[in-house]
Amino acid sequence: MNDANPIDLLFGGMEKLGPGSNADTLKMLDRLPRPPEGTIVDAGCGTGRQTLALANRLRLPIQAVDAYAPFLADLARRANEAGMAHLIQTHCMDMADIPHRFREIDLLWSEGAAYNIGFPHALETWYPALKPQGFAVVSELAWLRAEAPATARRFFRTGYPQMRHIDENRSLAEAAGYHILDTHTLPDETWVEGYYDILEPRAKALLTHPEEAVRDFAAETLEEIRIFGCSEGSYGYVFYVLRKA
Repeated sequence: MNDANPIDLLFGGMEKLGPGSNADTLKMLDRLPRPPEGTIVDAGCGTGRQTLALANRLRLPIQAVDAYAPFLADLARRANEAGMAHLIQTHCMDMADIPHRFREIDLLWSEGAAYNIGFPHALETWYPALKPQGFAVVSELAWLRAEAPATARRFFRTGYPQMRHIDENRSLAEAAGYHILDTHTLPDETWVEGYYDILEPRAKALLTHPEEAVRDFAAETLEEIRIFGCSEGSYGYVFYVLRKA
């Protein structure tokens, strides 16, 4: 771990790098009309909480893609400890390059990561890599209501200005050529348990770190947690269960 890298200091060793749970991951998997076959890719896998949940359920190889090597190393360690090293193949690469590496993907999974290359861009980029009738299960941060507290609007105006309403994302998915099979909004508790409840004390402890970049990252994280607490359910992570047309 780099003792001056804000990402390592805040997220190092964490199982969850964003809202979610194994129960919600498997719930989405069960909503597919058939079990996946062939190539399975987890795009933006992070440390692989959902990767391991999928591998354990499917007992099929999963191609785990992330651009941050330390996260992949953590995933490889976790897979080995769980006796699933033979099911996880890690790839340190940009998610946008997935079509150049993988073809005929039957299931492309991505939890809370598509925003890194833009949600509509991700859907368009990954589409040609999917086999006919292949699936994409992607979660994306979205506004859930037309009205939201002013504090939340202000925060995401700079924190994630491309954030769209859930219905806008549905339209984008359809425009990219997908059939929408289902949607699911993560429950509030999946933001807190194993994620914000770990991040908050870590971030508070880093407010006095000697590096300004670390202090700033910690302060931004604490502000994000505060905003969530007064968001009145105006936004959330939404899963889109998609099938290539």
